[in-house]
Formats: sequence, structure tokens, C-alpha cells
Amino acid sequence: MAKITKVKGRQVFDSRGNPTIEAEVFSNNMSATAICPSGASTGSFEAYEKRDKKNNKYLGKSVLQPVKLINTIISKKLKNQNLHNQEKIDFILINLDGTKQKK
Repeated sequence: MAKITKVKGRQVFDSRGNPTIEAEVFSNNMSATAICPSGASTGSFEAYEKRDKKNNKYLGKSVLQPVKLINTIISKKLKNQNLHNQEKIDFILINLDGTKQKK
């Protein structure tokens, strides 16, 4: 069973030049990355964007605080979890969030 050894978040830039989050998940001798750029839509069913609105960098669009959450709290909670048990990973992340709207 492959277990998560670490999750590393970082701020990167999407195709429109906006800051977004990239996460890299490590397991033994491999890793995989994913990026979650925001969409152009802003409807009520869109994912919530957690941005550093009080930070003037990148017009208040930086994601340094959410990256910090990934590198501290989220990484610790996911460490040693089964890499292939997406239901358990989702459960952990939803419980960490604690909001109905998953903000």
C-alpha cells in the first residue's frame, strides 16, 4: 500500500498570469503535481477562492496563506494516508475545512 509521505504546496501562475496553487503529493520514491487555477466563471456553484485579499501582492490575488495551510496543517493530516483511498482523503479535507460551503 502506497502511503503519502508529504504534501508540498506552492504559489504558481496560471495561463492568465494569476497566482494559483500547485500541490505536489509525495509517496516513497514518486510524486505527482496538480494545479487548481480559478475559472472565468463566478457563479454561485463555483469553487470558493481562498486568496490573500489583505496582501497587496498581485492585486490581492496571492495565495500564500492557503499554501501555508497546505504545507503545515494539511500535509500533517494526510501524512501516512493510503494514497489510493480518495474517499478517506476527501473526508479528512472536508473535516479540516469545517464549513458547509467548503470555503
